[in-house]
Amino acid sequence: MCFFANLSFKQLMNLPPYCSGHIANISSRRLPSGNFPVLPLRTRTRGPAYTLPPLPADVSDMDVPPDSESYDCVDEILSLFRANVLFRNFEINGPADRMLIYGTLFISECLGKVKPGMTSREAEKALINVSLDHFAIPGDVAFPLNQAFEPPRDRQDAETLRQYLSQVRQEIAIRLHARLYAGGEGPSKWWLSFAKRKFMGKSL
Repeated sequence: MCFFANLSFKQLMNLPPYCSGHIANISSRRLPSGNFPVLPLRTRTRGPAYTLPPLPADVSDMDVPPDSESYDCVDEILSLFRANVLFRNFEINGPADRMLIYGTLFISECLGKVKPGMTSREAEKALINVSLDHFAIPGDVAFPLNQAFEPPRDRQDAETLRQYLSQVRQEIAIRLHARLYAGGEGPSKWWLSFAKRKFMGKSL
């Protein structure tokens, strides 16, 4: 669990946004759009991402140590979401921060699809649907942050990026659902309380 989980709203607002810890793990060959990384994922969804090892039996999906070989960008996005979503500005220090931005915006989109009275099954369906919906990628007119994201170099890179983002979106949807219904009942009011927050004043 992240250390800021028990901080007050006022205390969180006095902290700077958290940047990605994956910045040092980027190579140019994993940048299909010029500045958007294809980071490894712990996933069973088919796609271009390098697949990380599954978690040991005694480690929960919701509490993966950052130093674990299986810790991925989706773990990081989910762990930092409730702190970062409060900010309207975010300093980009490298390509991995763009993944953090994209993932944070997508979680906000997901939370907007989950209603307080939904059963676990209803929410699961809503989250999977939004993860599979047609979505814009950098360079598309509808993409909200084209000023900070470079477009793919060609059609092949565009397809690679779209397939990768589809993997990321599905993993976020699956793991977010687990957090929303962690106690067997839900959805978590604490998570849903962030649904109306607009990170950087943007939405996907």
